[in-house]
Amino acid sequence: MNTHAPAQSTAVVYCEGQFGAQDGKTANGLVRHSEKYAILSVIDSQRAGSDAGELLDGTRNGIPVLSSLDEAISLAGQVPEYLICGVAPADGLLSEAQRVVLLDGIARGMHIINGLHEFLADDVEFAAASLLAGVTITDIRRPREKKDLHLFSGRIDSVTCPRIAILGTDGAIGKRTTATLVVQALVERGIRAVMVGTGQTTIIQGGRYGVALDALVPQFCSGEVENQVVAAFEGEDPDVIIVEGQGALSHPAYLTSAHILRGSRPEGVIVQHAPRRRVLGDFPMVSMPTLGSEIDLIEAFAATRVIGVTVNHEGMTDAEIGDAIDDIELEHGVPATDPLTRPLDRLVDMVLQAMPAVGERVRDASTSMPVEPRELDREKRRTPGLSHPRGTSVERRHTQRGLRRRLS
Repeated sequence: MNTHAPAQSTAVVYCEGQFGAQDGKTANGLVRHSEKYAILSVIDSQRAGSDAGELLDGTRNGIPVLSSLDEAISLAGQVPEYLICGVAPADGLLSEAQRVVLLDGIARGMHIINGLHEFLADDVEFAAASLLAGVTITDIRRPREKKDLHLFSGRIDSVTCPRIAILGTDGAIGKRTTATLVVQALVERGIRAVMVGTGQTTIIQGGRYGVALDALVPQFCSGEVENQVVAAFEGEDPDVIIVEGQGALSHPAYLTSAHILRGSRPEGVIVQHAPRRRVLGDFPMVSMPTLGSEIDLIEAFAATRVIGVTVNHEGMTDAEIGDAIDDIELEHGVPATDPLTRPLDRLVDMVLQAMPAVGERVRDASTSMPVEPRELDREKRRTPGLSHPRGTSVERRHTQRGLRRRLS
C-alpha cells in the first residue's frame, strides 16, 4: 500500500493519553523507526515535557512529547506536512476529542495519516474539511478492491530463502519492534534481510512490502501474506525474510497469526513474550497464555519450529530481565534475549544458530563475524555442558516437556 507521502516528509504524531502504552503502539513504533516520515514531535499532554525515546526506551532521541498541536507547530517553526494518528484502540474508532484535533490539523493545512478501522476519507465532516483545506486523508487500512486481492496459490513454494515469523503471546507486545530490529541487526552483519509487514504501523513507517491483514476479508489473508513474501523474494533476492506477526495464535479476537503461518510458511518462529503481563491487553477478562502453551500451539498448528524467544520487559528491572532470559533458555531449550536492553548481536546469533545457511553468502565473501558463546545473564544458573545462543544447543531442564521437545 502506498501512502502517497514523499520520503522523509515532516510529521507530528498525535497520541493523546496513550504514548508509551499498548494502545499507543503506532506512535511508539514511529518514534523508534520511520523510513517515510521525519517525526518532529509527539502530542500527549499527559506526558508532555518528556523526550519520546527516553520515555520509551531510556535513551533520548530528540523527539519531544508536547501538550498540543499549537505547541508542535510553534516548535517546528512551520506547519509540518503530516499529522499522523498514533493511537490504535481495540475498537479502531476515534473519540470526539481526537476528531477535534485531527480536524484542527486539516484546517491548518496538514495531511492526515490514519491507521484506524474508521475511514476518515468517508466521513462527511473530514471529507469536506480536507477538500476546503486542499489536503489529503490516507486511510492505511482501506483494502484494495477484491478483484485485486490474492487467494493462496502455492507460489510460496518458489521462495527458496528461509522465512522467520515474529509471533507473540498477545497483541501490542513488541512483535513489530523485534522484527524491525532483527532485520536491522542482520543487515549490519552483512546478511540480506527484508521485512514483510502485516499491520498498519509498518506501512506507515514506510515498509516496502506489507499489507494490513486485519482490514481484509479472511478469505484473502493467507494469499495476501504469500503475495507479499513472494514479492519481497523476487524484488530483493534476500538471504532471509522476516515476517511481522499480529496478535497471537491463541488470541480470542486477533486471529491473523493463523493466516501469517499459513501464507508465509516460515521455517522458524521467534516468539515475543511479556513475563509480567497477566491478562491480555484490551481483554482483561482473559488470562495470558503461558509461553510453553503458545510454543506448543504454534508447532502443532504449522510445520515450523520456535527458534527463539524475545522478552518484552514491561514492568521488569534489569535484573529481572536477566533472570527471565535465563529461565526461558533453561526451561524451553531455545535462545532468549530482550532486543531493547541486550546486544542486538544476540538476535543475529539466534537466527544463525537455527539456520546457518542464512549467513552463507557472508561467509563465502569472508566478511562474516565469529559467533562467540555468551555468558548467562545470571551466573548462578551456569550448568555443565550448557551452550548458549551463539553455540550449538541449549541444555534443557530434565522435565517431561523439555525431554519431549529435545527428541522431537
